[in-house]
Amino acid sequence: MSKQYLTTHTVDNAHTTDIFSLATTPTSLLTASGSSTINIHRTNDPSGTFPISQSLTAHKLGCHHVATSPRGGNGDVAASVGFGGDIKIWRRNPDSGDFALDYEITPADAKSKGAGDVWAVALSTDENYLASTTHDGKVHVWDIAAKSLVQTYETGGNGQGSFGLCVDLSPDGRMTASGHHNGSVYVFNNDARHLKYALSGLAKPVRAVAFSPGNTRLAAAGDAGIIAIYDIRNGEHVGILNSGGASSPWITSLDWSDTGEYLLSGSADGKVKVWSIDTGTCVATHSETDKILWSVRWLRKGAAQSGELFCTAGANRSLAFYREGGKV
Repeated sequence: MSKQYLTTHTVDNAHTTDIFSLATTPTSLLTASGSSTINIHRTNDPSGTFPISQSLTAHKLGCHHVATSPRGGNGDVAASVGFGGDIKIWRRNPDSGDFALDYEITPADAKSKGAGDVWAVALSTDENYLASTTHDGKVHVWDIAAKSLVQTYETGGNGQGSFGLCVDLSPDGRMTASGHHNGSVYVFNNDARHLKYALSGLAKPVRAVAFSPGNTRLAAAGDAGIIAIYDIRNGEHVGILNSGGASSPWITSLDWSDTGEYLLSGSADGKVKVWSIDTGTCVATHSETDKILWSVRWLRKGAAQSGELFCTAGANRSLAFYREGGKV
């Protein structure tokens, strides 16, 4: 059975450069690009046009990652990383609803703590912790309130691991997963503060890792063009999602639906796909461009329109919004 999604709205030229990252809160969509500005779009606006409610002057050299807490979080904290290696923590004012800069971790601050050059980031559901990867393969966990680095995980000997391209925190906050340029995926136990297991199945750069909402599965994907599914209890490789054979394009982004029934993927050929976890098949494919999609995200429930909605963004510098149209 396939699912039908309809293009409900597009925002052309949403940024002046590639849009590299999307993040959601219960009422908004944050978009980050090679420009210095992070835009915040209202997803609960009755017009269904997702207007900009705020623009943050964020990173002078542009921003490659922005993160908010996953589903279940309040969406009161956001973290962004610039091409200059700076991390910025943003907090939402409960009265105005606007985000403002809380504090910044500069490259000098990070290196003084042994953090190296930061790349990907992820926030915990309770918004108390931030996980980040570095160019030299380290994975760090930061206490946001205390503004301190609380844990460093090594993925290579002598502190020289493979470039950490992506990271995620499990919904319960007890595990951190990272994907690396050499095809490795590592899962760390945050309670015991050590490596839980290293995962096999992907021999090329891993650009996206994502824990399922039910805290039972981990999805990983990248230049191999397939999505590997793992059981997080034991690291067992339990499935592969693949519809393109050996010629499958890079997969750049993954996001689970609220229920964990579906997985969203974006790829280098400009296509966004919806996968059924139950059947292991692609149930919908859409594209508004042939340029690379850097980020795809489901919008939070309670957004402006009924049914499931998701957004895509990438090298065409536009935002495309899709809503569920039914099953066929």
